[in-house]
Amino acid sequence: MLGFKKWRRKRLAGRPFPDEWLAMIERNVPFYRRLPPEDQKELQQHILIFTAEKRFEGCGGLEITDEMKVTIAAQACILLLHRKTDYYPGLFSILVYPRSYVVHKARHLVGRIMLEGPDIRLGESWRRGSVVLSWDDVRRSAADVHDGHNVVFHEFAHQLDSSGAKGDSTPVVQKRSTYIAWARILRKDYEELRREVGCNRPTFLGEYGASDPAEFFAVATEYFFKKPRELQRFHPNLYEELKHFYQQDPAAL
Repeated sequence: MLGFKKWRRKRLAGRPFPDEWLAMIERNVPFYRRLPPEDQKELQQHILIFTAEKRFEGCGGLEITDEMKVTIAAQACILLLHRKTDYYPGLFSILVYPRSYVVHKARHLVGRIMLEGPDIRLGESWRRGSVVLSWDDVRRSAADVHDGHNVVFHEFAHQLDSSGAKGDSTPVVQKRSTYIAWARILRKDYEELRREVGCNRPTFLGEYGASDPAEFFAVATEYFFKKPRELQRFHPNLYEELKHFYQQDPAAL
Protein backbone atom coordinates (compact mmCIF):
# COMPACT_ATOMS: atom_id res chain seq x y z
CA MET A 1 0.00 0.00 0.00
CA LEU A 2 2.76 2.43 0.93
CA GLY A 3 4.61 1.53 -2.24
CA PHE A 4 1.52 2.21 -4.33
CA LYS A 5 0.94 5.59 -2.63
CA LYS A 6 4.54 6.60 -3.29
CA TRP A 7 4.29 5.50 -6.94
CA ARG A 8 0.98 7.33 -7.39
CA ARG A 9 2.34 10.55 -5.91
CA LYS A 10 5.41 10.38 -8.11
CA ARG A 11 3.15 10.11 -11.15
CA LEU A 12 1.00 13.01 -9.98
CA ALA A 13 4.03 15.23 -9.28
CA GLY A 14 5.41 14.48 -12.75
CA ARG A 15 2.38 15.82 -14.56
CA PRO A 16 2.60 19.21 -16.33
CA PHE A 17 1.27 21.99 -14.15
CA PRO A 18 -1.76 23.57 -15.89
CA ASP A 19 -1.13 27.10 -17.18
CA GLU A 20 -4.52 28.24 -15.95
CA TRP A 21 -3.70 27.00 -12.44
CA LEU A 22 -0.43 28.91 -12.49
CA ALA A 23 -2.28 32.08 -13.49
CA MET A 24 -4.68 31.58 -10.58
CA ILE A 25 -1.85 31.21 -8.08
CA GLU A 26 0.06 34.22 -9.39
CA ARG A 27 -3.12 36.28 -9.19
CA ASN A 28 -4.45 35.08 -5.84
CA VAL A 29 -1.35 34.15 -3.82
CA PRO A 30 1.25 36.97 -4.00
CA PHE A 31 3.57 35.01 -1.68
CA TYR A 32 4.16 32.55 -4.54
CA ARG A 33 5.92 35.22 -6.61
CA ARG A 34 8.46 35.78 -3.83
CA LEU A 35 9.62 32.17 -3.87
CA PRO A 36 12.75 31.13 -5.79
CA PRO A 37 12.10 29.05 -8.96
CA GLU A 38 13.03 25.74 -7.32
CA ASP A 39 10.54 26.36 -4.50
CA GLN A 40 7.85 27.32 -7.00
CA LYS A 41 8.43 24.03 -8.81
CA GLU A 42 8.27 22.05 -5.56
CA LEU A 43 5.08 23.85 -4.58
CA GLN A 44 3.46 23.03 -7.92
CA GLN A 45 4.20 19.34 -7.36
CA HIS A 46 2.69 19.50 -3.87
CA ILE A 47 -0.44 21.18 -5.25
CA LEU A 48 -0.93 18.45 -7.86
CA ILE A 49 -0.80 15.79 -5.14
CA PHE A 50 -2.85 17.72 -2.57
CA THR A 51 -5.73 18.50 -4.95
CA ALA A 52 -5.83 14.87 -6.12
CA GLU A 53 -5.94 13.42 -2.59
CA LYS A 54 -8.15 15.83 -0.66
CA ARG A 55 -11.90 16.26 -1.13
CA PHE A 56 -13.26 19.80 -1.50
CA GLU A 57 -16.90 20.37 -0.58
CA GLY A 58 -18.96 23.52 -1.05
CA CYS A 59 -21.21 24.60 1.83
CA GLY A 60 -24.01 27.17 2.01
CA GLY A 61 -24.79 26.78 -1.68
CA LEU A 62 -21.20 27.33 -2.85
CA GLU A 63 -20.06 25.46 -5.96
CA ILE A 64 -16.40 24.48 -5.79
CA THR A 65 -14.21 25.67 -8.68
CA ASP A 66 -10.63 24.94 -9.70
CA GLU A 67 -9.72 28.45 -8.57
CA MET A 68 -10.89 27.67 -5.04
CA LYS A 69 -9.06 24.34 -4.93
CA VAL A 70 -5.79 25.71 -6.28
CA THR A 71 -5.81 28.90 -4.19
CA ILE A 72 -6.39 26.95 -0.98
CA ALA A 73 -3.98 24.13 -1.89
CA ALA A 74 -1.18 26.55 -2.77
CA GLN A 75 -1.29 28.17 0.67
CA ALA A 76 -1.71 24.89 2.55
CA CYS A 77 1.30 23.45 0.72
CA ILE A 78 3.53 26.46 1.38
CA LEU A 79 3.70 25.10 4.94
CA LEU A 80 5.05 21.81 3.55
CA LEU A 81 7.96 23.15 1.49
CA HIS A 82 11.33 21.47 2.22
CA ARG A 83 9.67 19.02 4.61
CA LYS A 84 9.25 15.28 4.67
CA THR A 85 5.51 15.20 4.17
CA ASP A 86 2.53 12.89 4.03
CA TYR A 87 0.24 15.79 3.09
CA TYR A 88 -1.69 16.28 6.33
CA PRO A 89 -2.48 12.59 6.76
CA GLY A 90 -5.36 13.16 9.21
CA LEU A 91 -7.12 15.52 6.81
CA PHE A 92 -9.65 14.18 4.32
CA SER A 93 -11.85 17.10 3.30
CA ILE A 94 -11.85 20.88 3.01
CA LEU A 95 -15.29 22.44 3.54
CA VAL A 96 -15.67 25.87 1.93
CA TYR A 97 -18.37 28.44 2.69
CA PRO A 98 -18.89 31.47 0.44
CA ARG A 99 -18.25 33.86 3.32
CA SER A 100 -17.92 33.89 7.12
CA TYR A 101 -20.38 31.50 8.72
CA VAL A 102 -22.18 31.14 12.03
CA VAL A 103 -21.98 28.23 14.45
CA HIS A 104 -23.81 27.97 17.76
CA LYS A 105 -21.39 27.58 20.62
CA ALA A 106 -21.91 26.88 24.31
CA ARG A 107 -19.47 28.55 26.70
CA HIS A 108 -18.94 27.66 30.33
CA LEU A 109 -19.05 30.71 32.59
CA VAL A 110 -19.02 29.62 36.23
CA GLY A 111 -20.41 26.65 38.14
CA ARG A 112 -23.18 25.13 36.05
CA ILE A 113 -23.88 28.30 34.14
CA MET A 114 -23.53 27.95 30.36
CA LEU A 115 -23.90 30.69 27.77
CA GLU A 116 -25.09 29.70 24.31
CA GLY A 117 -24.95 31.96 21.32
CA PRO A 118 -23.85 32.47 17.72
CA ASP A 119 -20.14 32.51 16.90
CA ILE A 120 -19.06 34.03 13.57
CA ARG A 121 -16.10 32.20 12.04
CA LEU A 122 -13.71 32.62 9.11
CA GLY A 123 -12.42 29.07 9.43
CA GLU A 124 -11.76 26.20 11.79
CA SER A 125 -9.68 23.05 11.95
CA TRP A 126 -11.03 19.77 13.25
CA ARG A 127 -8.51 17.50 14.92
CA ARG A 128 -9.21 14.71 12.47
CA GLY A 129 -11.07 14.90 9.21
CA SER A 130 -11.72 18.43 7.98
CA VAL A 131 -10.70 22.05 7.67
CA VAL A 132 -13.49 24.61 7.23
CA LEU A 133 -12.83 27.89 5.39
CA SER A 134 -14.63 31.02 4.23
CA TRP A 135 -13.78 31.60 0.56
CA ASP A 136 -14.13 35.39 0.83
CA ASP A 137 -11.63 35.40 3.68
CA VAL A 138 -9.29 32.96 1.92
CA ARG A 139 -9.01 35.39 -0.99
CA ARG A 140 -8.84 38.51 1.13
CA SER A 141 -6.19 37.27 3.54
CA ALA A 142 -4.03 35.85 0.74
CA ALA A 143 -4.16 39.07 -1.27
CA ASP A 144 -3.25 41.43 1.59
CA VAL A 145 0.48 40.99 2.12
CA HIS A 146 0.69 43.55 4.92
CA ASP A 147 -1.94 42.54 7.50
CA GLY A 148 -0.17 39.53 9.05
CA HIS A 149 -3.29 37.37 8.79
CA ASN A 150 -3.97 34.36 6.59
CA VAL A 151 -6.86 32.02 7.32
CA VAL A 152 -5.37 29.08 5.37
CA PHE A 153 -1.97 29.33 7.08
CA HIS A 154 -3.76 29.56 10.42
CA GLU A 155 -6.04 26.56 10.03
CA PHE A 156 -3.42 24.32 8.42
CA ALA A 157 -0.94 25.22 11.16
CA HIS A 158 -3.56 23.76 13.50
CA GLN A 159 -3.52 20.59 11.40
CA LEU A 160 0.24 20.29 11.83
CA ASP A 161 0.05 21.11 15.53
CA SER A 162 -2.82 18.76 16.39
CA SER A 163 -1.08 15.81 14.75
CA GLY A 164 2.29 16.59 16.34
CA ALA A 165 3.43 17.04 12.73
CA LYS A 166 3.15 13.26 12.30
CA GLY A 167 3.75 12.49 8.65
CA ASP A 168 4.84 16.09 8.00
CA SER A 169 8.00 16.13 10.05
CA THR A 170 11.11 18.25 10.36
CA PRO A 171 14.34 17.87 12.31
CA VAL A 172 12.63 19.81 15.09
CA VAL A 173 10.04 17.09 15.58
CA GLN A 174 12.33 14.16 14.82
CA LYS A 175 14.88 14.94 17.52
CA ARG A 176 13.52 14.99 21.06
CA SER A 177 16.18 17.41 22.35
CA THR A 178 15.44 19.86 19.53
CA TYR A 179 11.70 19.50 20.05
CA ILE A 180 12.06 20.34 23.75
CA ALA A 181 14.01 23.51 22.91
CA TRP A 182 11.43 24.44 20.27
CA ALA A 183 8.53 23.94 22.68
CA ARG A 184 10.32 25.93 25.41
CA ILE A 185 10.74 28.99 23.16
CA LEU A 186 7.11 28.84 22.03
CA ARG A 187 5.95 28.53 25.64
CA LYS A 188 8.13 31.46 26.74
CA ASP A 189 6.80 33.79 24.04
CA TYR A 190 3.25 32.57 24.63
CA GLU A 191 3.44 33.35 28.35
CA GLU A 192 4.94 36.74 27.57
CA LEU A 193 2.05 37.50 25.21
CA ARG A 194 -0.47 36.44 27.88
CA ARG A 195 1.13 38.83 30.39
CA GLU A 196 1.05 41.72 27.92
CA VAL A 197 -2.58 41.08 27.01
CA GLY A 198 -3.47 40.75 30.69
CA CYS A 199 -1.95 44.16 31.35
CA ASN A 200 -3.76 45.68 28.34
CA ARG A 201 -0.48 46.47 26.61
CA PRO A 202 -0.33 46.71 22.81
CA THR A 203 1.21 43.58 21.31
CA PHE A 204 2.68 42.72 17.93
CA LEU A 205 0.99 39.30 17.73
CA GLY A 206 -2.39 40.49 19.02
CA GLU A 207 -4.54 39.11 21.80
CA TYR A 208 -6.08 36.15 19.93
CA GLY A 209 -2.78 34.28 20.10
CA ALA A 210 -2.98 34.46 23.89
CA SER A 211 -6.11 32.25 23.90
CA ASP A 212 -4.13 29.03 24.25
CA PRO A 213 -0.84 27.50 22.99
CA ALA A 214 -2.47 26.05 19.85
CA GLU A 215 -3.81 29.46 18.82
CA PHE A 216 -0.44 31.02 19.60
CA PHE A 217 1.32 28.59 17.22
CA ALA A 218 -1.25 29.24 14.47
CA VAL A 219 -1.02 33.04 14.85
CA ALA A 220 2.78 32.91 14.97
CA THR A 221 2.72 30.89 11.74
CA GLU A 222 0.64 33.58 10.05
CA TYR A 223 3.10 36.29 11.04
CA PHE A 224 6.10 34.11 10.15
CA PHE A 225 4.96 34.00 6.53
CA LYS A 226 3.12 37.33 6.26
CA LYS A 227 5.30 39.66 8.38
CA PRO A 228 8.57 37.77 8.75
CA ARG A 229 10.91 40.74 9.23
CA GLU A 230 8.69 42.25 11.90
CA LEU A 231 8.39 38.90 13.70
CA GLN A 232 12.15 38.51 13.51
CA ARG A 233 12.60 41.94 15.08
CA PHE A 234 10.04 41.63 17.89
CA HIS A 235 10.41 37.89 18.59
CA PRO A 236 13.85 36.83 17.32
CA ASN A 237 14.00 33.52 19.18
CA LEU A 238 10.50 32.57 18.09
CA TYR A 239 11.36 33.42 14.50
CA GLU A 240 14.45 31.20 14.60
CA GLU A 241 12.50 28.25 15.98
CA LEU A 242 9.80 28.63 13.34
CA LYS A 243 12.50 28.87 10.69
CA HIS A 244 13.86 25.50 11.84
CA PHE A 245 10.37 24.00 12.07
CA TYR A 246 9.22 25.12 8.62
CA GLN A 247 12.66 24.79 6.99
CA GLN A 248 12.14 28.22 5.44
CA ASP A 249 13.39 31.78 5.95
CA PRO A 250 10.70 34.18 4.63
CA ALA A 251 12.58 37.23 5.96
CA ALA A 252 15.34 36.50 3.48
CA LEU A 253 13.06 36.45 0.44
